[in-house]
Amino acid sequence: MPDFEEQRRRMVQRYRELGYIKTDAMARAMLKVPREEFMDPAYVEYAYVDQPFPIPGDGRQTISAPYMYPVFYEPLQLKRGDKVLEVGAGSGYGAALAWELVAPDGLVVSMEINPVTYRFAKENLKRTGYDKVILILGDGSLGYPEEAPYDAICITASCPEIPPPLIEQLASPGRLMAPVGSPLNPFGQDLVLLEKDERGRIRRRRLMKVAYVPLIGKYGWSTR
Repeated sequence: MPDFEEQRRRMVQRYRELGYIKTDAMARAMLKVPREEFMDPAYVEYAYVDQPFPIPGDGRQTISAPYMYPVFYEPLQLKRGDKVLEVGAGSGYGAALAWELVAPDGLVVSMEINPVTYRFAKENLKRTGYDKVILILGDGSLGYPEEAPYDAICITASCPEIPPPLIEQLASPGRLMAPVGSPLNPFGQDLVLLEKDERGRIRRRRLMKVAYVPLIGKYGWSTR
């Protein structure tokens, strides 16, 4: 088997040099979480290659390229004690990284609409010791009001617009990241950072172009 620990160390060093990783906390999280444990076994040897790979589901689900996690999480400024909602659990890797950033006093809720992908994430998180993550099978575009409000919300699928329930469940102040735009657009979607201030006022900023699978659900591109 490859030396995954060495590959992980080189990945973090590379992402620091490229500017994806900006904080020591993000570097520590990515050094600690074993990405290989969240890969489909057919692709495990490519765990630290800078591209997405398929995971169990309906044929559309992927584990994102590893650099996309700091691209999402650094602007969210996750810190110890934060409550985080992730829409689209996928492999569970993103939830594990989020837990490392907010533990031990924080909370991570991760939602997945596909039952096969949900089971894959659940098994991965349990096996790697991240079973404190609250994993929910359901429509992530509706959020999870039981644990709201959230200091940060991360949507890992492209949406037509940021779902109103998620904006409602965002704390004041709070930050939300989402790819907005059609998954069929050849130029990709806009990665949008939405910030809500102490008075509930909202500001949006476009950070970069990205390519994500479509959000499925009431406020997504289609429903199951």
